[in-house]
Amino acid sequence: MMPCKWLDHAIRDLQAARILLENGLCGESAFHSQQAAEKALKAILAALGTQPPKTHQLEYLMVLAERKGIDTREIRNASILTDYAVEARYPDFEDEPSCNEAAEAVKLAGKVLEWARRTLEEKGIECLTPG
Repeated sequence: MMPCKWLDHAIRDLQAARILLENGLCGESAFHSQQAAEKALKAILAALGTQPPKTHQLEYLMVLAERKGIDTREIRNASILTDYAVEARYPDFEDEPSCNEAAEAVKLAGKVLEWARRTLEEKGIECLTPG
């Protein structure tokens, strides 16, 4: 998949996360925030010629990007979103994200998307995506 397609899917996940949060669906919002960050990181890997691995581990995706010379320090704290890839999707987890946690997740995901756009532009890739 091309970098801009990954980024487009990331943008859609972030839009969904915002809508879900506005409607009080906090766990679902946190999940889509994690997905947005994950897909933004995978956009970077795709731009670098690396096949994005099938993983939800944001820290691992950052390490892969760093190995290719990408500075991820600005978004390091977004690795906390990894827990929402599973935690927020299943009812047997006791600690569903609160609405405050979901709101923070949306902010973090937005930060990752902006970082990814900037990083892609620095690599000469401009994605014509909404948002």
